[in-house]
Amino acid sequence: MLATTGWTAVHRPDAGVQARAAELTLWAAARIDGRAVPPADAPVRTVARFFADLDGHQRARLADGYPLVVGNLDGAPAETRYRANRNALAQTARVEEARSRDVALAPADRTNAVKRAHRFESLAAPGRQMLVFDPTGAGLVAEVFGDLDAARRVSVIVPGVDTDAITFERTQRRLTAPAGMGQSLYEAERATAPASRTAVIAWAGYTAPTGVGVDAATGRLAVQGAGRLESLAAALPGDASVALFCHSYGSVLCGVAAHRLPDRVTDLVVAGSPGMRAGNAADLHTSARVWAMRDEGDWIADVPHLEVGGVGHGADPVSPGFGARLLSSQGAGSHTGYFEPGTASLDNFAKIGTGAFGSVACANGSDACRLGFSGTDGG
Repeated sequence: MLATTGWTAVHRPDAGVQARAAELTLWAAARIDGRAVPPADAPVRTVARFFADLDGHQRARLADGYPLVVGNLDGAPAETRYRANRNALAQTARVEEARSRDVALAPADRTNAVKRAHRFESLAAPGRQMLVFDPTGAGLVAEVFGDLDAARRVSVIVPGVDTDAITFERTQRRLTAPAGMGQSLYEAERATAPASRTAVIAWAGYTAPTGVGVDAATGRLAVQGAGRLESLAAALPGDASVALFCHSYGSVLCGVAAHRLPDRVTDLVVAGSPGMRAGNAADLHTSARVWAMRDEGDWIADVPHLEVGGVGHGADPVSPGFGARLLSSQGAGSHTGYFEPGTASLDNFAKIGTGAFGSVACANGSDACRLGFSGTDGG
C-alpha cells in the first residue's frame, strides 16, 4: 500500500526539524571565549544583556556557528540575526536541494524540497533582512524593510491563513503575501513621510491555519502565536513605538495577544477581521488605540461574528458597538486587497505607521476616527 500511494519504505524526517534540533542541542552546551551562552528560551532582557557584552567578532562567530538558533533569538541585535538567517537560509537551501534528488523520498516530498530550496535561495538574496527563519515544518519567516535600529516607529504586519515559508512571498499576486505587503507598506510610509525614521516588519513568525477549516475557526493557533508576538514587540531595539497591522486571522492573534503586549505598542489596526475573540475594544485590555476596517467587497463580512464553545472569534470589530476607530478601505475591493497602492486602506496604514493620525480617512466619510488628533503626533 505504501508503494502504490507514493511512499517508500525509507522515511526521512523533516530536515528542518533535524537541523534545528541538532543546533539547539549544541547551543545548550555552547560557550564563547569561556562564557556560557543563554538558553535558547531565555527572556528577551537576558539575551539582550548577553549580546551587549560581546564584541562584533564574537557575535559573528555565534551567528555563523549556530545560525538556526541565533537567527531566532529575540533580544539578539538585528544585524546579528540578519547574518545568522542568511547563513541558515543558504544552508537549508542546500539541504533541500539535495533532498530534491533523493530517490528514497516520496515524489511529493522531492517536489516540495525543490519549492523550498528555491524559496530559501530567494529569501537569502543580498540586501534582504531576515529577522526570523525557522525551517521546521511549514516554516516561520519575518523580514525587515528599513533600518530597524534607527527607526522611531515600527510597523508590524501580522498576516492570516495559509502563511508559511513558501507563501511568504509570491511572484503572482505579490501583495497578497507578507513580503509584498511589507514592501508596499514601507514604500507608502516613505511617500507619506519621507523624513520619518520608520521600519516595517512582515512577520510570519507563527504557525498560521491552513485553509478555512477548524484551525481558522478556533483560537488555538492564535494563542500559540501570541507569545511569539509579545516577545517580538518586547525585543525590538531602542524605544520605537510599534503599530500592529493585523489582517484576517492575524487579527485573531492580535486580539488574543493584546493584553500582554508592552506599552510601546501604541496602535492595533485590524483589516478583514473575523473577530478578535473579544466582545468589544475594552475587553482587549490594551492601552493601544484600536482601529478597524473592512472593505465592502470582503467576503469575511459573511462569516458569523460570534463565539460558541470555542468556535468563532466573537464580535465584529467594525460594528459600532465594538468601539474601534473605523477607517476607510475604499478601493481595496476584496479580502486580499488592503495593501494595494492607491487604496484608502494602504494610505491609512501608512498614516498610522508614520503618526499622521489627524489625516486618516474615516469610514463612511465621517471624522469620528480622528477625534483627539490634530495633524501628526510626535509620540
